[in-house]
Amino acid sequence: MKHTIIAGPCVIESAELLDTVAAELVRINSRLGTDIIFKASFDKANRTSVSSFRGPGLERGMQMLADIKSRYGLRILTDIHESWQAQPVAEVADVLQIPAFLCRQTDLLVAAAKTGRTVNIKKAQFLSGADMRFPVEKALDAGATEVWLTERGNMFGYNNLVVDFRNIADMLDIVPTVIMDCTHSVQRPGGAGGKTGGDRRFVPQMAMAAKAFGATGWFFEVHPDPDRGLSDAANMLELAKLADLVKEITE
Repeated sequence: MKHTIIAGPCVIESAELLDTVAAELVRINSRLGTDIIFKASFDKANRTSVSSFRGPGLERGMQMLADIKSRYGLRILTDIHESWQAQPVAEVADVLQIPAFLCRQTDLLVAAAKTGRTVNIKKAQFLSGADMRFPVEKALDAGATEVWLTERGNMFGYNNLVVDFRNIADMLDIVPTVIMDCTHSVQRPGGAGGKTGGDRRFVPQMAMAAKAFGATGWFFEVHPDPDRGLSDAANMLELAKLADLVKEITE
């Protein structure tokens, strides 16, 4: 069975961080025969606080991701927040990701679809798995040739998420590739005094539970020192733990 695995830091912090993560992904791919897609955001446009770190921006960020693609031979995934970003991002990225909060934004979906790149749509925290057929229809109608869906939990009151793993089965009725976002699903949105909290100790369990429900892929935000990360620090997985987890879920 082909597995889709996505991993990388939440946001582009530095060229050194990208190199560290990319080198480890290449090592894991070589050891396990996987084809992990490198993920990092050039701009975190949905941070909790106006003072939060957002990244290097489109031009510099895409150049840094292009460097990673060229030097390490990894496929690239990054997210877009506005329609005009789709085309320049598609010049580098193999997969354009639609953030969960924006999955109903028709113009954004259409712009991503028209690039000809794979479109990964993250399920909104306020939608069911079955509801995701409508964003998929928008992308396919605009010419998308491949659409993935990603589960990342639903709001459970204030500052908390819960994962209904039945959503995976429901989304597999819509598209053949359904990915479990194992790190964002352990978030505590806005629950850490002006930033998002989380609990990374549950990441492996999220991955294994998703496997039991038939997920065909997994998404991990990773960092060599997550507690020092500039975005999503509380829920990123330690980079050193990624290889063993990938081995477990792909066996």
